[in-house]
Amino acid sequence: MKVFHIEQFRIPLPQGHPFPMEKYERLHQRVVEAAIVETHNLCVPRAATVREIRLVHDLQYTDRAEQGKLTAQEMRRIGFPWSMELMERARRSCGATIEACRAALVDGLGVSLSGGTHHAFPDHGEGYCLYNDTAIASRTMQGEGRVRRVLIIDCDAHQGNGTAVIFREDPTVFTFSIHGKNNFPARKETSDLDLPLEDDTDDTGYLQALEEGVCQAIQSIRAELAIYLAGADPYNDDRYGRLALSKQGLAERDRVVLRECRNAGIPVAITMAGGYARQVDDTVDIHFQTVKTAADLAGEGETETPVREDQEAAVVTGGNICQ
Repeated sequence: MKVFHIEQFRIPLPQGHPFPMEKYERLHQRVVEAAIVETHNLCVPRAATVREIRLVHDLQYTDRAEQGKLTAQEMRRIGFPWSMELMERARRSCGATIEACRAALVDGLGVSLSGGTHHAFPDHGEGYCLYNDTAIASRTMQGEGRVRRVLIIDCDAHQGNGTAVIFREDPTVFTFSIHGKNNFPARKETSDLDLPLEDDTDDTGYLQALEEGVCQAIQSIRAELAIYLAGADPYNDDRYGRLALSKQGLAERDRVVLRECRNAGIPVAITMAGGYARQVDDTVDIHFQTVKTAADLAGEGETETPVREDQEAAVVTGGNICQ
């Protein structure tokens, strides 16, 4: 299993900025120290190209972003000050998700230790999201002829509003978002399947909804690739999550998603998405457990090859999944 990391591409932030940039370095360190993947499978991705980014984002928006010409209001909406480092990191984050998708199509699983920037729209960014790596990776895989249909499983505590708009009325990409009903963004968009949860939803309520949602999503599209946004922010001590999952519940969430995709023969690319625990190490613990769960599954030799034509009927009708 290949793991792509970009912690060395840091964004210069003012003192007291609420975004926990340090979580990426700590997560990479945990993965290295635990030796859960071989050293040669820990990779620094290339940056996404402008052409790849423009598969999703408007020409005018990308030009202005790359040249530092977004307005102060636009940058406040994104939540970061503009810098060359911000642009490099955004391109690298998109590149990591693209590479994780390519790796998943070969090995069954691929991981980015960043990504999940699901609040970026074609013509603007918001919520710490400049470019939408999930959408860019999906369009890149389709454009290269590697896959036709993609399933996006978004388990961040916040709705993937940008992703929902990008793939609105697109039958080749199915968007599933399970998130806090009263959480950011205040104005929700419409995914193919939305599961909005009440504040303080706990492990039991979340996992029941998740299992039903994942099964419905898998059965709704004959996906050849899934991208899983494994946000750490449903955690019960997250500053912005408004949900109440334990670390054990979040680990079970990962197992549910990866197990059902495996049973359906769908390769999975995993991104970390959000995480804003009061103690950064709690966020790192949750992200690390996601990576370890994937590595354990890969080590068991249980991941499947990409969905083939002769598998499609089983996937559509449920086959051996969600019974």
